[in-house]
Amino acid sequence: MHFETRAIHAGQEPDPLTGSVVPPIYQTSTYKQDGVGGLRGGYEYSRSANPTRTALEDCLAAIEGGARGLAFASGLAAEDTLARTVCQPGDHVVVPGDAYGGTYRLFAQVLSPWGLEFTAAAGHDVEAFRAAVVPGRTKVVWVETPTNPLLGIVDIGAVAALTHEAGAILVVDNTFASPYLQQPLSLGADAVVHSTTKYLGGHSDVIGGGLVLADADLGERVAYLQNAAGSVPGPFDSWLVLRGIKTLGVRMDRHCENAARVVELLLAHPKVLDVRYPGLPGHAGHEIAAKQMKAFGGMVSFRVEGGQAAAVEVCNRARLFTLGESLGGVESLIEHPGLMTHASVAGSPLEVPEDLVRLSVGIETVDDLLEDLTQALG
Repeated sequence: MHFETRAIHAGQEPDPLTGSVVPPIYQTSTYKQDGVGGLRGGYEYSRSANPTRTALEDCLAAIEGGARGLAFASGLAAEDTLARTVCQPGDHVVVPGDAYGGTYRLFAQVLSPWGLEFTAAAGHDVEAFRAAVVPGRTKVVWVETPTNPLLGIVDIGAVAALTHEAGAILVVDNTFASPYLQQPLSLGADAVVHSTTKYLGGHSDVIGGGLVLADADLGERVAYLQNAAGSVPGPFDSWLVLRGIKTLGVRMDRHCENAARVVELLLAHPKVLDVRYPGLPGHAGHEIAAKQMKAFGGMVSFRVEGGQAAAVEVCNRARLFTLGESLGGVESLIEHPGLMTHASVAGSPLEVPEDLVRLSVGIETVDDLLEDLTQALG
C-alpha cells in the first residue's frame, strides 16, 4: 500500500456504529466496564488508551513503517519518555552538533541533572558520530536530519551501522523531513521521533509528539512509561494530527516546490551571504540527502550581510512570512534562531550564527512569497 493511501486509511476504518468515515473524537476520560475487569474494547481510562489516540498511533506506525506508534503531548515529551526508557543515570548519549534548542535543553538541563551524560557530535559525518561514542557507555545515538536550523544531513544507514556496533540504538528526529520524504526505520534506525505539531499536524493549531519504534518489545516498554508518566495528548489533539496526516503528501510536494523557488531568489540576492538547503548541489550533504530523501523539504536557512541587526531587520520587515516560532504549517514563517528557537544554546558549542534567518516555506502562491522576501531583504 502506497504512502498516501496509508496516511488516509491506516487506523481509520469507518466507525462500526454509525458508518462515519472520519474517526470520532472520543472526548471521554473513562469507560463503562462489563463487570469488574471486563474491558469493552480494551479501554478503561483515557490516560492509558483512547480510541482516537489509538487511531493516530496506528497511523503513525503505518506511515513510518514501524512496529509500534505512540502519541504524546509534545515532541519533547516523546523525547523525554524515550530517553528515560532506554537510559539510566550514568549512561551516555550522543546528540547532533546543531541539535534543536529544545532537545539540547532537555539533555543539558533536565536529563543531565538526572545523571545522563551526553556529547554533541562535532559535525554531521559518520566519523563525527563515531568519535563521540563512548564504548561500553553510549546507549543512544540521536540524529536529526536535516538538522535544525543549519540543515545538516546525516547518513542514517552509516550511522545506524556504527551505532549498532557500539551496542546502542539509533534515534532519528524526522520532524524536518516528515515520513513522506524520509523513512529512517527502513535505513536502519531503531526509533523515529516527531514533533507532530509541525508537518504532520500541518496547520499550526495543535501541539503534539510522536514516536515510532522498529521493535515491538521496545514499543511496549516506552508505552509503559507513557502511561505511567502520563505525557499523552487529548483526543481532540490526536484527531487534529490525524486529520493533518491525510494531506501530508500533497502538502509536502508544495512545500518542496516553493522552497526550491525561494532558494533560487536567495542565491541571487546580493545581501545573502550563504544559503543552507540540502537541495543545492554545493551543500555538503546533498548527495546523501538525494539518496535517502524523496525531495529536499520546505525548510531554508540563510545568512545575511550586516550581522545580527540585519538578520533581525529582515525578520521584522517580512509581512507574508509571519514572524513566529515553529514550522511545518501551511503558512510561511520566518524567525531568528539565535534569539528565538535556539536561544537556549547561546554560549554553548551548539550556538548558531547571529546573522542566521530560518524560513518555514508554506504552501501559498510562491510569487507572493518571493515578493515578500524581496522587500524584506531590502
